[in-house]
Amino acid sequence: MKLLSMKIGGVDRAGIVIGSEVLDVTALWEIIGQRGEWIEAFSESANYRPLDGPYKDAIDLYTRYDDWLHRIVRRLSSDSDITGRCREWGALRPLDISRLNPPVTAPGKILAVGLNYAAHAAEQNLQPPEFPLIFSKNVTALIGPEDDIVLPRISNMVDYEAELAVVIGKEARSVSADRAFDYVAGYTIMNDVTARDLQKNERQWTRAKGLDTFAPCGPWLVTRDEIPDPHSLDIELRVNGELRQSSNTNDLIFDVPRIIEFVSQDLTLKPGDIISTGTPSGVGVYRQPPVFLKGGEKIEITIGKIGVLTNSVIAQ
Repeated sequence: MKLLSMKIGGVDRAGIVIGSEVLDVTALWEIIGQRGEWIEAFSESANYRPLDGPYKDAIDLYTRYDDWLHRIVRRLSSDSDITGRCREWGALRPLDISRLNPPVTAPGKILAVGLNYAAHAAEQNLQPPEFPLIFSKNVTALIGPEDDIVLPRISNMVDYEAELAVVIGKEARSVSADRAFDYVAGYTIMNDVTARDLQKNERQWTRAKGLDTFAPCGPWLVTRDEIPDPHSLDIELRVNGELRQSSNTNDLIFDVPRIIEFVSQDLTLKPGDIISTGTPSGVGVYRQPPVFLKGGEKIEITIGKIGVLTNSVIAQ
């Protein structure tokens, strides 16, 4: 399933993508509460009741993940009467008019991996690292689909990085690689926006990677059951339609289980934590000549089986 968060009337609401529409799960539950006969349409018995809301984001839905969500999708996909009533009551709305948040609106941690694609290491004339290079991105950098990346006053070398991101689904500490997928809720897209001049001049990357709006994420979380192998996904980034990055996650140096095993040793991962797995070759700083983001540009990142993350760039 594709689980997301959206803004409706200034309130964060969780949704499920169904075709070209999105189901507001909180609104559906409110309708079920008002019209008891609807319960049987989504459950095996009239006594079955899902955990009460409100549901605000994808991880909020995932942590209450059970067959009830699958029943909703099946019924709305096959029963035109139920679908029509959901539209009539405002629980089912067109996806293209919905204002999306990041799939997880308040992750406890955003971790990322540096130098994790073989071709990205090669374009820097560097040997692949012996172990994952982990850094943090500030939670205040997080923005959603269609939100603007704001160029900072303190940098004139802002760059893009298309990345596959992993969302943790349950608490994980010191897990082994062979069990790592058990702790994954699903996958989304991250743009690891980076101020290259700050990255070069400062000994650590906190500011270079963590300024406001430097973590675009979305458009939704695709649950792990729909992507059993995250290591065979095409990944592309375009700026104003020009292809800048094109690769496949099979070029990852450290795969998802190895990253989770490494990160979780004596460090507790919580549901909703995000791990961005690294970027392929083609970033702006290593192009000839180097290119950096400018106001008015549009960035589109596409990852197979997930979708497209789109953000515009504006000058501050």
